[in-house]
Amino acid sequence: MSTEPIASKRTPEPSVHGLKFFGLSLTLAWFLIDQATKWWILEYAMNPPEALRITPFFNLVLGWNRGVSFGMLSGHELPPWTLALFSATIAAALIAWLLRTRDRLTVTGLALIIGGALGNALDRVNHGAVTDFLDFHLADWHWPAFNMADVGVVCGAALLILDSFVRQDRDAT
Repeated sequence: MSTEPIASKRTPEPSVHGLKFFGLSLTLAWFLIDQATKWWILEYAMNPPEALRITPFFNLVLGWNRGVSFGMLSGHELPPWTLALFSATIAAALIAWLLRTRDRLTVTGLALIIGGALGNALDRVNHGAVTDFLDFHLADWHWPAFNMADVGVVCGAALLILDSFVRQDRDAT
């Protein structure tokens, strides 16, 4: 039996290589989840396209976002490759950050953002717009339709914000 005090035992830090593998694997997994759900929507659920009521507050729909997040800038006629290139450039910078960090929460947030950004970039290249299909609403008020890539970007950003607060608390003690 160990005589070491319980308080001194810590969860071992993940290895740097293990953390990189985790981050890149989660990036790929989220990208594939996004692409699989879009494929299913386009090939099966929306063939022919129609709104499918799932619950009183949630529908599956087919929408094409030619702008950026939640349709912003959709009135501006930018070539699809412009936004795809912008997303890919941001993803490359985030990959560099992911490969340098040693914090699991940061890696998780970055991986979700990167997987989502690459999923939407591929949509822009393949379809000229992003496939959106998740429609949440309250009576006649509808949140802009979105997809799993968007879920990854928003959840990843939330994790990075949470990490900044956790890190401040950790640094303060």
